[in-house]
Amino acid sequence: MFSLDKNPSLSCMRFNIFIKLALLYVLTICFMSFDTGIIFYNLHLFIFKIKDKYSSMKTIGITGGKGGTGKSTIATALACKLAKSSRVLLADMDADCPNDHLLLNIKREKRETVFQRIPKFDFKKCTKCGMCSVVCKSNAIVCINNNYPVFIKQQCNGCGACHVKCPTGAITWSKKEIGCIWQSKGCNMDLISCELKINEPVSELVVDTAKKIIEKEKNKYDYVLVDTAAGTHCDVICALSGCDFVLAVTEATPLGMHDLNLIEELLDKMKLPYELVLNRYEPKNKLPEKKFIAKIRYKKEIMESYSKGVPVEDETINKIADFIIAKK
Repeated sequence: MFSLDKNPSLSCMRFNIFIKLALLYVLTICFMSFDTGIIFYNLHLFIFKIKDKYSSMKTIGITGGKGGTGKSTIATALACKLAKSSRVLLADMDADCPNDHLLLNIKREKRETVFQRIPKFDFKKCTKCGMCSVVCKSNAIVCINNNYPVFIKQQCNGCGACHVKCPTGAITWSKKEIGCIWQSKGCNMDLISCELKINEPVSELVVDTAKKIIEKEKNKYDYVLVDTAAGTHCDVICALSGCDFVLAVTEATPLGMHDLNLIEELLDKMKLPYELVLNRYEPKNKLPEKKFIAKIRYKKEIMESYSKGVPVEDETINKIADFIIAKK
């Protein structure tokens, strides 16, 4: 099993060796066969053999359809465990309710403000045609009785349809603050979290901004843990895109199982490998017909750690961390 060295230069050297071997293999096939189809077929097989053998579980998503199943508790506990021997970045991508910093009891500092474009109206050019209101699917522009358009800033998602459709060029661009990106250090790890501003309805841009920061900086780390929001909506899809592996966390309740099926369907469509984790497990409860790599017991100690803002220490969560390390 191939693993990334903590020495970046050594990892780079090994990667170059793999590339040279691949090129040598292709050249050999070219000389041995005149069939172009066979050449490309063998190249395809060889490249994917390397990918399968040396793929790295570097970016790991922690998700689950239902809210409150313990995603953030498990994400922070795993991050703390992995950070004891590796460089770890924990990314809290729940823009509506980021709480990883609370569970870790660390303070954040603002790193970046996120702005969204919004239309700016020039009423000297406006003919009151109402086209901007017609094309605005978020109902942020209202035209009544042949009056000038009324703009409801909180409703706007910045799609730009009004600007495109305005026949007189009366709509240009301004911007509004919709959220921010936070950063912090603690528990031997780095934390990035995104947060939507109060009363703002659309959080995708905030999550996407955090995602771009993570993509730029992930090579500094051995592991990037992405703690997503609940559900299967756009924020979750954005957060999970690019993950090497996903842990789907659920609980043994009807709603938990229903939403787990939804997140499994999403992960299958995104073609992301994943495993299931059952949280708050009680032996007396009837288990769902699913295969779980871990079943975390309902424990008083875990609840106390959670309420005190102390990272959870649990043997089962440690085994999940060992599973991740073994797969890298």
